[in-house]
Amino acid sequence: MTSGLWELVLKGIWTTVQLLVLSALLAAAVSFVVGVARTHRLWVVRFLAGLYTEVFRGTSALVMIFWVFFVLPPAFGWQLVPLWAGTLALGLTYGAYGSEIVRGALGAVDPAQKEGGIALSFTPWQRMRLILLPQAVPEMIPPFSNLLVELLKGTALVSIMGMGDLAFSGNLVRLALQESAEIYTYILLIYFVIAFLLTRVMRGLEKKLKAGVGKTPARGVTADEFKRAQTTGVGGAVS
Repeated sequence: MTSGLWELVLKGIWTTVQLLVLSALLAAAVSFVVGVARTHRLWVVRFLAGLYTEVFRGTSALVMIFWVFFVLPPAFGWQLVPLWAGTLALGLTYGAYGSEIVRGALGAVDPAQKEGGIALSFTPWQRMRLILLPQAVPEMIPPFSNLLVELLKGTALVSIMGMGDLAFSGNLVRLALQESAEIYTYILLIYFVIAFLLTRVMRGLEKKLKAGVGKTPARGVTADEFKRAQTTGVGGAVS
């Protein structure tokens, strides 16, 4: 490929990364808000959070992009630029999936931990912030890592709006060179490299968080040191 075509692909990569970061931030915020709401003591809050989850989880991300980009403008009289339309559609859609991850991780925390917070007269927010989330967040990382990779692949859907992401740029290069096999192989490899880097980062984050709550011994700790820590109650109790 010529330098001009490579520049087009690089711009597509940058656009894809921007869209991935923005939609991931929105999806993470939605996941925690809705996921925590699914565990709320008021049934109305649980119902509304569950309704949101079912609606956005049960609809197509592609159709949601169409709806945000093509239906909202005539209905409300304003137009979103493709980047923000894609961010909104993907963030809300994948946030619905993420909310189930949050709900499941919070529900998996030992009930005795919750009862201990009640015995200490913690408010619901204090129990959530000091007891539940520190134990649940490390368990959310592996499924969130998978969801992040799915979101990366979902960013290719924004090409239907004419947005110059990696998939759209790759298609332009293919039309210019008339070389489908070579160009799409390059595109697949680029997506794979980005996904691989994401999984490495998330795995490192998982190890760090789990080490912080004493779920795994730190690298380099000997077996004798680990047994001694268990005996003395440091880093976790003996079951």
